[in-house]
Amino acid sequence: MIPSRRSVNAVVAAVALLAALAAGAGIGVRGIGAAHVAVDEVQYLLTALSLAEDGNLDIADELAEQRWRPFADEPPPVQTSVRPDGSQVSPHDPLLPLLLAVPMGLGGWVAAKAALALLAGLLAGLTLWVAVRRFAVPLPLAATGTVLAAASAPLAVYGQQVYPELPAALATLAGVAALTGPLRRGSLVLLGASVVTLPWLSVKYTAVAAVLAVLGVLHWWRAGRRREVVAFGAGLAALGAGYLAVHRAVWGGWTVYASGDFFERTGEFSVVGTSPDYTGRALRLVGLLTDRDFGLVAWQPGWLLLVPALAALTIRVPRRLPVLVLPLAAGWLTATFVALTMHGYWWPGRQVVVVLPLALLVVLCWLARSGSRLRAVAATMAAAGVLTYGWLLADGYARAITWVSGFAEVGAPTHRLLRPLLPDYRGDFWFLHLAWIAALVLLAVLARQAARRDPDPPGGSAPHPVAVSAPSQEGTSR
Repeated sequence: MIPSRRSVNAVVAAVALLAALAAGAGIGVRGIGAAHVAVDEVQYLLTALSLAEDGNLDIADELAEQRWRPFADEPPPVQTSVRPDGSQVSPHDPLLPLLLAVPMGLGGWVAAKAALALLAGLLAGLTLWVAVRRFAVPLPLAATGTVLAAASAPLAVYGQQVYPELPAALATLAGVAALTGPLRRGSLVLLGASVVTLPWLSVKYTAVAAVLAVLGVLHWWRAGRRREVVAFGAGLAALGAGYLAVHRAVWGGWTVYASGDFFERTGEFSVVGTSPDYTGRALRLVGLLTDRDFGLVAWQPGWLLLVPALAALTIRVPRRLPVLVLPLAAGWLTATFVALTMHGYWWPGRQVVVVLPLALLVVLCWLARSGSRLRAVAATMAAAGVLTYGWLLADGYARAITWVSGFAEVGAPTHRLLRPLLPDYRGDFWFLHLAWIAALVLLAVLARQAARRDPDPPGGSAPHPVAVSAPSQEGTSR
């Protein structure tokens, strides 16, 4: 039975509210030490304050006047190089500070974080809507899965952390909504906005943006809408040239890293490493999922279902796979081979948050064609992640942990049971690393066999029919 628009909208609103509340609950947990925000968050907030009060990106006066004192307990680490005119421009792309400028100017750091929590609610609502309206996931399943993901780490944490990760996830999901929607100019405009937004949030999202753009070009071209494709490509080219020109003029290089104090010595492109070990970084293909402290599974075991879901969907719904998997792969590979590290002074999972809503959609599409037993297992795993997040909040308000330090020692029982089974990629990891590779391969094989043997299990409920306009499998090797 296809749910009515009214019922979908009501559930979307409820899920969005729950997600915003879950994210907002983390605002009171300290960033590090006694500080409310930590590390790069300070730079983003100071830039937002400068935009609100001065209308520019120069934070030299904010640093000189110690405007960080309301939310930090010590001077922020030096990140900006001082220009000959005395100005300092933070080495971070400006769209996040621009989004936060009004709330920062009106209500300070709390209002800025609350604005991000509202975006977390919007992301959850859009995820549910796309799952139901674009991918035909039953409404109860989509609502349950979305709430459990939104009310656990890392999505709930980045729903109030002052980083571009969650707004980027929202932009990526909007692009997917455009790609799977009707062939209208409005959809192409939405896709273009998503593609343009991502690099202005951070240059590290360029690969995801490029994949979305290519999928859009192929989709509209095959539909015979070639005039629109030419206009779309020309518009992106012009805006891309503008992006580079602005960066040269404001930051003095092709990326924002050119204005960084550290990169004066090593060059802006050393942000990916001065001598990258790509063979060693390949460990992250699994480590981003299974690392003891910084992997997704440690904080939300439900993300383990992504591997069998991908394997099963290659059998069950291959035509819809590229629009989800190709951007997901772009984000995952960027986090694997381009990012300097997956460990750092931030909350775990940061590098892949941009594509986590797509991963959630993959899992939901799989569960939509699965039996009730598998759904119960999935719900139990995801509920464990919600419990862990709740424990994190309790420990955070008790000042036992912060979002940057001590979180690995959270007292959640499910986390304590799972953590010793996960490899520590900063220590002796090989045995558990190989064991997890074997386990993931086994899960994938079993999922494919089950999908091939019983594509529409009698115990499950296949998705209801819905008009989905997605790129065909032709032209993709995945």
